[in-house]
Amino acid sequence: MAWLPQHLPELALAAAMAWGAGLRLYLVVFVVGLLGRSGYLPLPDSLHVLMNPIVLTAAGFMSFVEFFADKIPWLDSVWDGVHTFLRIPAGAALAAGVFGDSGQGTALAAAIIGGTLTAGTHFGKAGTRAAANTSPEPFSNLGLSLAEDTAVAGGLALAVAHPLVFLILLALFLVALIFLLRFIVRGIATLLRKLASTASAPT
Repeated sequence: MAWLPQHLPELALAAAMAWGAGLRLYLVVFVVGLLGRSGYLPLPDSLHVLMNPIVLTAAGFMSFVEFFADKIPWLDSVWDGVHTFLRIPAGAALAAGVFGDSGQGTALAAAIIGGTLTAGTHFGKAGTRAAANTSPEPFSNLGLSLAEDTAVAGGLALAVAHPLVFLILLALFLVALIFLLRFIVRGIATLLRKLASTASAPT
């Protein structure tokens, strides 16, 4: 148990990056890379690639694109579907990178837990958005997207400044996600039915 307090900042950063990647992968890469490059957040050697100007430029551009794509009803669900294959492995890799200097065993454990956290967050987001898209008004979708933007930026800042507080709030988020599971599954099922009916409709 003595290991836990000593590595609390790394645990919070890894959890924040994995959680945030499920919502806004490019924003996480951009913000963490920028903080590392400015010297505000010392990064382990395995994450120094995030400070590369090319990586920062690409992540910043994709964050800009995602900011708008995520606020258009139905396009956001298509975007989420495509990014299922990107967010989860990226979240696992980012979490592992935080512990890259702690040995292969620790990094692999971080990748497994981080990837699971990213997957849960991603599918929770996708299901909630799918449910919101069944509503005829566009404001719930826009509100959810803005809330996600704020949550990711605020979560990263909180994880760096107050690691324990962030981890407690993350635990509460996961509990809430479990209780919302039925609602999320229903939203995904509704989206799939609509996509199937659209595909089978005569042109």
